[in-house]
Amino acid sequence: MYTPKYVSRSEWLTVRGHAFHVRHWGSEGAPKLWMLHGWMDASPTFQFVVDALERDWHIIAPDWRGFGLTAWNSGSYYFPDYLADLDALLSLHNPQAPARLVGHSLGGMVAMSYAGARPERVSRLVSIDAFGLLDIPPEHAPQRYRQWLQECAQPPGFAPVADLDHFASRLMRRNPHLTATRARFLAEHLTGISADGVRRHLADPRHKMVNPVLYRLEEAKACWRAIRCPVQWILGGGASDHPLTGKIRQTLHERAACFHELEQLTIADSGHMVQQEQPEQVAAAIERFMAPTRGEAP
Repeated sequence: MYTPKYVSRSEWLTVRGHAFHVRHWGSEGAPKLWMLHGWMDASPTFQFVVDALERDWHIIAPDWRGFGLTAWNSGSYYFPDYLADLDALLSLHNPQAPARLVGHSLGGMVAMSYAGARPERVSRLVSIDAFGLLDIPPEHAPQRYRQWLQECAQPPGFAPVADLDHFASRLMRRNPHLTATRARFLAEHLTGISADGVRRHLADPRHKMVNPVLYRLEEAKACWRAIRCPVQWILGGGASDHPLTGKIRQTLHERAACFHELEQLTIADSGHMVQQEQPEQVAAAIERFMAPTRGEAP
């Protein structure tokens, strides 16, 4: 059984009319460090990184809408909502000082887009295995709309979680450097008992619906070019279960060229879930990059 070194505390907020859950670790007066989770994850997936940190930080980690303990949408999910949610959360917890953002996968994509849209609001940014998606040509639009309409009429669902050990073993198969104790911790915190008394994944299955809004890489690049803070990319150096990783990494140098100040770091023996498989190395990289300067606001 994994025993956390630092126990989190929960905060419940209404953000943009939506019920949000935000997880906190550390001292309120310590420098703030935001951690933004990825798709189909939730804030507890940063527990191992938090436990490996050596400095005193105030970690703030929201559950995105429709994930973890945050309320679900009544319909589909759209990327700009994550930007607006982050903007509102920062206004509450970082109203004056620019924020230090750490994001994994979806969370990293949100952080990078936000830092381009509001460069004055971000002081430093770490993106963990998040480098954008593949560009989707316009001719794909009709088929995407057809599929989305079908899924609106028949929304997807999740099968019940029959056994936590089975859920944990599935995580380990996808992430071979994830330890058994950490996998079991994740299984317990990424699932919960639903209203019908059945254990299910703590995520809205409508996140699996196809997005009718096509991903435009050039728009993402324009946001990245507008970023003014230092950026660190942490890459998993091993095999990855992410279906787009190989094709995206073929164009990684083109994407990296968009940033004014970029540091790239590859961590061996890890796939897409770097912060779960090698949290000690991720924590060390984050702390070195995020170390507060003298006189910097917490």
